[in-house]
Amino acid sequence: MTGGFFSLFDDIATLMDDLALITKTAAKKTAGVLGDDLAVNAQKASNFASSRELPVLWAITKGSFLNKLIIVPIALLLSAFLPSAIPWILMLGGAYLAYEGFEKIYEFFFHKDEHKKKKERLKPLSKEEILKEEKEKIKSAIFTDFILSIEIVIIALGVVQNEPITTQIFVVSVVAFLATIGVYGIVALIVRLDDFGLALVNLNEEKNTISDKIGLFLISALPKIVKALSVIGTIAMLTVAGGIYMHHIHSIHKLLHSLPSLLGELTTGLVIGAIVFFVVEIFKKIFHKE
Repeated sequence: MTGGFFSLFDDIATLMDDLALITKTAAKKTAGVLGDDLAVNAQKASNFASSRELPVLWAITKGSFLNKLIIVPIALLLSAFLPSAIPWILMLGGAYLAYEGFEKIYEFFFHKDEHKKKKERLKPLSKEEILKEEKEKIKSAIFTDFILSIEIVIIALGVVQNEPITTQIFVVSVVAFLATIGVYGIVALIVRLDDFGLALVNLNEEKNTISDKIGLFLISALPKIVKALSVIGTIAMLTVAGGIYMHHIHSIHKLLHSLPSLLGELTTGLVIGAIVFFVVEIFKKIFHKE
């Protein structure tokens, strides 16, 4: 009886080791998209008033958890009963990411001066207007997270597709949970970097100490980091989108396979983004005329 009891514990330990190994493999597979997810969301969660950064980030994090709660069961059901729909869903999401990435580039090159002049002419926003703008940015961030979350969940699911359903549920759920905690935990550290720097500066009354130098460096570095993340986030959206299309459309992969993978994905993302952007602009003009 005792032998059977310990044998059960041994089986459970073996099972947990197997689950841990499969989860680790799935997490490694999603690492690239998680890096892109971090860059995109750090960009989306920045440029808020200091007092609003953490509340905004918490709102986006809650939205990200809700995204995963929606995506994980749907992805598992589609994988089991309608796997042919998954590539189409991914490409639809990729089209949105490419559009958003290309739109930022287009705005930067063709409407940069207009935005500056508009900002100069604008009167200070009221509290209600600021909150409304904040809500719109949060919605945009959550929707972008939704698209990237689909990619993360599908990649994780691909690793465990031949495993029992209980293993699939466990691994995909853990990866989805860790993705949200990891990404938004790091984003929180980034957006509060200046506060940490200020705390170091105020650590003691002495001047020009090591803590002062580190603190001032962190404070001055934050705007540069945010600006860099804006560029990295845009490139990330285009490369994720391009990667989806290169992976699922053989002719695109065949055409660009000689290029380095990052360049091929970026090129594909730019082309897809440009097509979607100009189609959307045409529809906007038609709708506006009506």
